[in-house]
Amino acid sequence: MTKAPSLAQLKADLADVTSVDDPRLAPLAADSRKGAQLLLTQIKRRLAKAETAERAFQQRLHYERALWQRGQLVAGIDEVGRGPLAGPVVTSAVILPETFDIPLVNDSKQLTPKERERLYPLILAQATAVSVGIGSPQLIDQINIYQATRVAMQRAVLGLGVAPQHLIVDAMQIPVDLPQTRLIKGDAKSASVAAASIVAKVYRDHLMATYDELYPGYGFAQNAGYGTAEHLAGLADRGVTPIHRQTFSPVQKIINA
Repeated sequence: MTKAPSLAQLKADLADVTSVDDPRLAPLAADSRKGAQLLLTQIKRRLAKAETAERAFQQRLHYERALWQRGQLVAGIDEVGRGPLAGPVVTSAVILPETFDIPLVNDSKQLTPKERERLYPLILAQATAVSVGIGSPQLIDQINIYQATRVAMQRAVLGLGVAPQHLIVDAMQIPVDLPQTRLIKGDAKSASVAAASIVAKVYRDHLMATYDELYPGYGFAQNAGYGTAEHLAGLADRGVTPIHRQTFSPVQKIINA
């Protein structure tokens, strides 16, 4: 009588199952061991979750696919860092190929830091072109955060190594002479915008971690420049740094104190 494989061996052998119709699941379904049935349940749950993610991903390619069918290169653009008291606003423009296949790419706010860090190099590897645009704290103080964000988005688009023919933008109008599809919460509706949101977020987080080393005591690596208790305490104790936005109220109060 052939000895049944161990549960550890079954788990390893079935790790690459991608469909409930995989014939390798039949012996597992017939295995009366409690652990085998638990493994089967876990596999089915994983497959259902993957199927849901794939469906959502395909929905996020709706706008891109319509433009691809017309032979157009599409760039998604998003920003991060409009609300912080310190650091730049960072934007990204990403052109995805029609073969792009990373279903987990979604609105960066829906992802954990670890997930964003893992997806960042995958996006860079698969994308046709990626660019980052910066709006410095000084620019923000000069022309306000909304206009600085538009300028940073313009810089991201113009910095692409491949010229796009259409833009998908998260709710803003970019000052470039290209047709634009503006979407409310575009990072949840467009894979290109979602990819741009991840690139911008990871890029800015890395930048703020560097600033944390240059200007310790404000917690920039943890708060990304937002007005947390630690950041406000640092402002009160250490004053304003060159990367603070002087027109933002809590910073302005320290300057005028």
